[in-house]
Amino acid sequence: MQRIRLRYTKRGRLRFTSHRDFQRAFERALRRAEVPMAYSAGFTPHPKVSYANAAPTGTGSEAEYLEIALTETRDPETLRGLLDESMPSGLDIVDAVEVRTSGLADRLTASVWELRLDGVDIEEAQKAVDAFLAAETVEVQRKTKNGLRTFDTRGAVVELTAAPAQGDPQGDRPLDSACAILRLVVRHVTPAVRPDDVLSGLRAVADLAPPVPAAVTRLAQGLFDEESGTVTDPLAPDREAVKAAPPTAAATASATAPGAGTA
Repeated sequence: MQRIRLRYTKRGRLRFTSHRDFQRAFERALRRAEVPMAYSAGFTPHPKVSYANAAPTGTGSEAEYLEIALTETRDPETLRGLLDESMPSGLDIVDAVEVRTSGLADRLTASVWELRLDGVDIEEAQKAVDAFLAAETVEVQRKTKNGLRTFDTRGAVVELTAAPAQGDPQGDRPLDSACAILRLVVRHVTPAVRPDDVLSGLRAVADLAPPVPAAVTRLAQGLFDEESGTVTDPLAPDREAVKAAPPTAAATASATAPGAGTA
């Protein structure tokens, strides 16, 4: 059984797609692309698809990950192209690699987020960022199924910066007024600290209240490198393992067959 890891996006208005909606669209794409999926056992078999740390509904993303299991071997890049053609535009399959290492979920320890604050000028945003970073703790409350929960957001935030907007690359929010962009690196802790929790923290420490909901996009997620302060590509270990692996028996036989390498 071959396993393939995929990176996909949620762009533009399709950031409002729920995780359940994406699952349905992806399973349709698997059928259209005639992917030889492995299925679970039992009375209601379902394709073996594992999702890792999906972004909340309403949040855009350039870095969502999943893993599929196949009953036949397929070239990862060819498979990626077939699946991407079968998905709606905005839900794009942008990377694929054969699984050669374990623990994808363990390598998703931090996320890089971009928060677009329409109606907020850069000076106001920078003042709020400075106040947030200067605080030792920034407690916020979130309503959960078990009631109202209070937790600290400051400890999970590795980096927080503000910059003026340069336009909306996705084109669904025209830049015709004040707009600030926050860039945020957050560790994946328990309880999870989400971008909207950080916005609540900015409101608590500096009374920052954007007049319209922030447009939130996950730019990356992966293992946080303590030395460089960056979030690394979680598929890189698999890609490196594929390069380092010895050639398969089939490839060796093909290369050594009589007449191989001749016109």
